[in-house]
Amino acid sequence: MVGRNTRIAIVGGGMGGLTAAIALTKITGVQVTVFEQASRLGEVGAGVTIAPNAARVLDRLGVLDRIRSVGAVPDGHGVYLDAMGGMVTDAAWEDTAKQYQNIGMYRPDLIDALASAVDPHIVHLGHRLKSVEQRGAGVHLTFENGAEEDFDAVIGADGIHSVVRAAVDQHPDPVYSGYIVYRGVMDASRLPDDWPMISQVWMGNSRHFMAYPLQQRKLFNFVAGIPSDRPLNGPWSGPAEVSELAAEFSGDGWDPRLQHFICRIDKTFWWGLFDHEPLSNWSRGPITLLGDAAHTMLPHQGQGVSQAIEDSMALATFLAAAEDVSDIPEAFRRYTAVRMQRTAILQNGSRRAGAMFDAQYEFQNLAKRDADIRVGRDFRRGAVFDYDAQKVAEQALGRFRKVQYA
Repeated sequence: MVGRNTRIAIVGGGMGGLTAAIALTKITGVQVTVFEQASRLGEVGAGVTIAPNAARVLDRLGVLDRIRSVGAVPDGHGVYLDAMGGMVTDAAWEDTAKQYQNIGMYRPDLIDALASAVDPHIVHLGHRLKSVEQRGAGVHLTFENGAEEDFDAVIGADGIHSVVRAAVDQHPDPVYSGYIVYRGVMDASRLPDDWPMISQVWMGNSRHFMAYPLQQRKLFNFVAGIPSDRPLNGPWSGPAEVSELAAEFSGDGWDPRLQHFICRIDKTFWWGLFDHEPLSNWSRGPITLLGDAAHTMLPHQGQGVSQAIEDSMALATFLAAAEDVSDIPEAFRRYTAVRMQRTAILQNGSRRAGAMFDAQYEFQNLAKRDADIRVGRDFRRGAVFDYDAQKVAEQALGRFRKVQYA
């Protein structure tokens, strides 16, 4: 079995990379080294959702309690609203068994919680990857700071601009969605005392606005999707004026409650929304991909981070079944085969969800949009939230073994 003599590098110390480090250490016992290009572990100060399917994984990895302690579990179901605040449907952000619920997380808090479960000695900061080269049965990494090191295998968790991805001959062009988002967090004390501690989504007029609590309800996250033709040849993000955001949701066509929320915001930033088409392959020999490096998706289903967490559990499960280092390429192929289909469905589903929120294409018929959102609620609970990444990987291992020994 692979174990303490097996050296695996994870490129990227974000949420996916740190979860992979936890999973590989706990489940396989291999020597893990995490390389992060930044000088310290951290994330942009905005919110992210840990969905029930990801919470299930984090529970088994022993880190869910500390994540819950710094996150925010909502008071109940969220709501989808039309532009004027009329109810379209509730949003059941929980699995069927009601064991796991959505957790709103401030990104820096999530990074800190995951990092606290990782031996700090295995994390190497200030290491921006320059090149990845397969040498014999192993992999040689070169960094811009001059460091070089050899490993038995490498996992690329280095995001949409992944350097590792080029080593598996995948060069997808980022696809601009035609939308930017205004994002940020605000102190919850700025809101009325009776403001509901749930997720709320207002939809209409080719744009939408989402808000939900973070950090034990001390903060509120907000995300507003706006169509934009601004040139994005340079930076994909930057500071923005709150007045720009307010103007997008002004007038009689929008809920006064939403306008009240926006007028309490003191700071915001904009991001261009990009994804890429599903890849044809994630792995090549002892090199594989995880998270955004493998399946960048739009944020409209709240599954980006959760899919990286699922990836981590599946990858660790397949690696744990490898007899020795020579079996790692096959473990990576099996991992890729199982994970590619699920994430491709969710990549495309995230695009479709954005079109529904913004009444685009066939969803310009608001009755159809609202009906589809209601149907999607129950589908999401069964197909997305009830998904058990570890169980699916173990079942796949059984099928692979039957084929191998047939």
